[in-house]
Amino acid sequence: MIRAIVFDVGRVIVRLDPRPILELMQERAADCRDLKSLIQGIALDEHECGRMSGEGLVERMRALTRLPVTPEELRAKWLDMFELEPDMVELAQRLTARYRVYLLSNVGDLHWDHLCQQHGIDRLAHDALPSYVAGVMKPDAAIYAHAERRFALQPAATVFIDDRGENVDAARARGWHGIVHASFDATRAKLRALGVDA
Repeated sequence: MIRAIVFDVGRVIVRLDPRPILELMQERAADCRDLKSLIQGIALDEHECGRMSGEGLVERMRALTRLPVTPEELRAKWLDMFELEPDMVELAQRLTARYRVYLLSNVGDLHWDHLCQQHGIDRLAHDALPSYVAGVMKPDAAIYAHAERRFALQPAATVFIDDRGENVDAARARGWHGIVHASFDATRAKLRALGVDA
């Protein structure tokens, strides 16, 4: 029987649109063609593991530009990439009445603080473990072990929902159930197949 449901955030609870920051970086002559090249250029993993502050991340972005740009401009555009997925938000809220609901996300402090302040992400669940707090990111087994301790999870009674297959595979390797999220309807159907009243 499923007792706990753990949601990823990006591309599950919220949509990501990196165009605002990419357009600003290109306007300021930075050599980043897409989100992947920007992530590599700023070593985002360091930020999302809590080893680099938000201010440090903004300075890394600034260092990639060849035309003047202020930290405030960069920060504003970096934060301007989220939109809630209403169906998934409503699903998480409904599930909290009957199950323990948690968030497990690869995210740095800048995005996490913004998501909490502007979108109330932290209020959708009973608790959350952002990767910058854990000091490690999915799919590393250590973040799932940390979540098990923090949330008092029983792996066989836990289902994890994430848009990335490798993250779900890592949860399954610890005995969790897993759902690779592609759409609201498909995820709800898979939850129901596991006996979840979704």
